[in-house]
Amino acid sequence: MSGKKRHATIIGVPLDYGASKKGASGGPAAVRRANLVEGLEALDLEVTDAGDLAVPKIVAAAKGKLKNGPAILKVCQNLEKQTYEAVANGSIPITLGGDHSLAVGSVSGVARAFRDKGRKVGLIWVDAHADINTPDSSPTGNVHGMPLAHLLGMGHRDFARLGGFSPKIDPRNIVLVGIRDVDRAEAVNIRKSGIRVFSMQEIDRYGMGVVTEQAIDMASDGTAGFHLSFDIDVVDPGNAPGTGTVKRGGLTYRESHLLMELCADSERMVGLDLVEVNPLEDTQNATAVLASELIASAMGKNIY
Repeated sequence: MSGKKRHATIIGVPLDYGASKKGASGGPAAVRRANLVEGLEALDLEVTDAGDLAVPKIVAAAKGKLKNGPAILKVCQNLEKQTYEAVANGSIPITLGGDHSLAVGSVSGVARAFRDKGRKVGLIWVDAHADINTPDSSPTGNVHGMPLAHLLGMGHRDFARLGGFSPKIDPRNIVLVGIRDVDRAEAVNIRKSGIRVFSMQEIDRYGMGVVTEQAIDMASDGTAGFHLSFDIDVVDPGNAPGTGTVKRGGLTYRESHLLMELCADSERMVGLDLVEVNPLEDTQNATAVLASELIASAMGKNIY
């Protein structure tokens, strides 16, 4: 093991145009207030906080099959460049959301950086929802329900071709963990895509340790490592009330930390998203505090 310090780059994305509820735009600030940087520096990490990406103001009301699409695409294009540069400079990008539509940008940038080196990356998508609707299949037109479809090359061409190539990840290296709320059309898209899914039923049955280890193996098979995209709504609302789309029956506090700890232990994580923290829905900043703790666990904080 070299003596060189690991480096992390924090990128805030105060975006809520992809969601039906406003408020996730306050997520990055709330997570930072929960001692995020101090917690990471205590792990002997070198940390650069790159601040927040600019989010264009929207004048017209959201409508259509891809609500607020142009503004979200602009944010994703800028984020793609930032995560690309972070990886190219030997850093692990940590993207704070903001709604989950931003993952089209974060994952695309990480994937492009490794593609330039002739390598692939895997993707572990931890979420209560599958996020694999296309504009045609979505019942709402909310873009935060579409990022995984776009990363797989489905859906709107401008999103799917972000970074100049598609799909971003080989479907056999994509794993969905924790889903419990899936639209009928999404179920069809999941089956078509061939990605591996560990629903809450399988987590209940086999345990989070077994599921996470299998997810890491699949996302790491033939890749340079995996990007971890974690939607805080995967956690049971009893522990994470501050998010826009709550659904009972989610991960416990310890299951969430165990997943992050095992990802850290694998030393295979090359990028991280922590999204959908909504301070307007939160209680005493509890969800933002949990998000900050989970990022620390993913970056190597242990119980002792």
